[in-house]
Amino acid sequence: MRYLGLDLGTRTLGISVSDTTKTIATALKTIRFSENDYDSLIEPLKNIIEEYNIEKIVLGLPKNMNNTMGERCITTIEFQKKLIDIFNIEVVLQDERLTTVEATNYMLQADISRKKRKKSIDSLAANIILQTYLDRERGGKL
Repeated sequence: MRYLGLDLGTRTLGISVSDTTKTIATALKTIRFSENDYDSLIEPLKNIIEEYNIEKIVLGLPKNMNNTMGERCITTIEFQKKLIDIFNIEVVLQDERLTTVEATNYMLQADISRKKRKKSIDSLAANIILQTYLDRERGGKL
């Protein structure tokens, strides 16, 4: 059993997966979709959930820097409810503030080209979201 990490955008979904010990997150892929067409994500997510035997989903919650929740948070919470209804699986929200900035900084330090950064930024952000959750869960701080 593994955990799935998701970074939901308006046109992309970054995906990461944990190892079976729920210790290490690994960036898996980015799914591109038509703007705000979240229903198109259900079938590919179903396949991933089955393939990796997912028991929990960790969904990034894009709070504002002042800790308020804007329109993106509302969309994310609606997506969370949809995932719970469809897959009957626990979906927890993880604060994702600055994960994209952190992911970009990692790639800049690794001297990854702008073109390659654009292709993998979302899955790396999902990886950071999931790894943060795994670390907190292991530390008993949830």
